Amino acid sequence: MTTRVWMGAVQPEWKVTVTGAPTDAREDNPPLDAADEAALVAACLAGRKEAFDVIVERHRRHVYQLCYRFVGNHEDASDLAQDVFVRAYRGLRSFKGQSSLGTWLYRIGVNVCLNKVGSKTPKAEPIGDNAAGHFEHPADALVRRERAAEVRAAIARLPKKQRATLILRVYHELPHEQIAGILGSSVGAVKANFFHALNNLKKLLRHA
Repeated sequence: MTTRVWMGAVQPEWKVTVTGAPTDAREDNPPLDAADEAALVAACLAGRKEAFDVIVERHRRHVYQLCYRFVGNHEDASDLAQDVFVRAYRGLRSFKGQSSLGTWLYRIGVNVCLNKVGSKTPKAEPIGDNAAGHFEHPADALVRRERAAEVRAAIARLPKKQRATLILRVYHELPHEQIAGILGSSVGAVKANFFHALNNLKKLLRHA
C-alpha cells in the first residue's frame, strides 16, 4: 500500500494525500491531460490513480478559494481543501455524472466547510496582495482590512444556507441553478436565501 500526494500551486502550497495501490504503467493507457470528466472518473475507478491528479489539477483552485471564503485563513483553508479531495477520492464511485464534477466537488466542499466552521468567526487574513497593484497608504489599508474583517465576521453569523448561498453567488459568481444543485435546494429557495442573506448582512454591518 502506498501513499499518493498531490501538490497544489495555490499560495501557500498545500497537498492532498490519499491511500491506494500504485498504478501499473502500461503503454496502452491513453493520456489523460485532455480527457473529459467522464473519462477521468472511469480511468480512476479502473485503477489509474493518476487520473485523480488531473481532477485535482483542474479543480484545486476553486475548491481552495471556496474553503478560504468560509474560514478566512490559508492554514485552515489548506486543511479543508485536502479533506474535500480525500473525501471525493474515497467517494468517487458515488459520482453518477448527474451534475458536473465541479458542482459535485463544490457540494462536498460546502458540507465540509459548514461542518468545520459552524458559527465561528473566520480569522482575518488577506487572500493575496493588493488587487489593484498600486501603492496604498497604510491608513487606507488598515481601514480596508478592518472593513473586510467586519464583512467576514458578519457573513460568519448568517444561517448556514444563507452563508453558503452568499459565498457561492457573490465570491464564486455561480448561477442560481448551479447553487441549487450544490445545496440540494430549489432555484426559488436559493433566490430567497440570497435575498435574506443580503438583507441580514446589511443589518449586521449596520450595527458593526
